[in-house]
Amino acid sequence: MKSILTLTTLAVLTLGGGALPALADDDDAPTFGLAGLLSNKNKHDLPEVILSSGMPLADAPWVLKSGGYYEVEITADGSQELALAGPEFFRAIWIDEIVIEGLEIRPLGLDSVEFDEAGTMEIGFIALKPGTYNLHVPGTTGDTQRLEITIE
Repeated sequence: MKSILTLTTLAVLTLGGGALPALADDDDAPTFGLAGLLSNKNKHDLPEVILSSGMPLADAPWVLKSGGYYEVEITADGSQELALAGPEFFRAIWIDEIVIEGLEIRPLGLDSVEFDEAGTMEIGFIALKPGTYNLHVPGTTGDTQRLEITIE
C-alpha cells in the first residue's frame, strides 16, 4: 500500500510540476471567490416581499440568473394570517438558509411559508433550474397576489 501511495505522489509531482496552477492567469477560471457560488461577488439582494391583506406582493417580476445567489426578506404586517406558496419555484432553487429572528434553518425542501402574526424572514438561495415560476398567496386569483419569477 505504501508503494502505491509513493508512486502516486511521485506521478502527481512529476506530471503536475509539483505546484497547483495559478487560477488568476487562466482566462477560463471562475470569477468567484474561494466560497464559489456562495461568495459575496455572486450575492444579490432582491426587493422585499410584503405580505399584507389586499396589498400587492411586489412592484415588478423578478429575473434571476441560474447560478446566482440571492437573498430576499419576506415580511408580514400582521393584518391577516397569510401564506406564500410556490412549490415549483422552491424546487428550482437550492435554499442555503432561512433566518427567522436570528434562528437559521437549513431545509432540504420547501412548499410554502406562512405567517400567523407580524414578522420577517430572510431566505438565501441559489437559482438553479431555468424557467418561469411564481410565488402566490394561496386561495387568491388576483395578479397582485402573485410574484412572477424567471430564472434565465
